[in-house]
Amino acid sequence: MSERQGSGAAASNNQTAGAQDASKKDVPAEDFDIDMGAPETEKAAVAIQSQFRKFQKKKQDDKS
Repeated sequence: MSERQGSGAAASNNQTAGAQDASKKDVPAEDFDIDMGAPETEKAAVAIQSQFRKFQKKKQDDKS
C-alpha cells in the first residue's frame, strides 16, 4: 500500500518538475563561462567538496 502512495507523490512531483523544466528552456545553456582549469575554480571546488563530505558524515552519524 505504501508503494502506491509513494508513486502518487512522485507523479505530482514530476508535474511540478515538468513546469520548471519548461521555464529553463528559455535560458541558453551557455549563459555563464567558468574556467575549469583556473586555480581559483579548483580551490573553490575542493572547499565545496570538503564541506559536503563533512555534511554527509554528520548526517550518517546522526542516523547511527
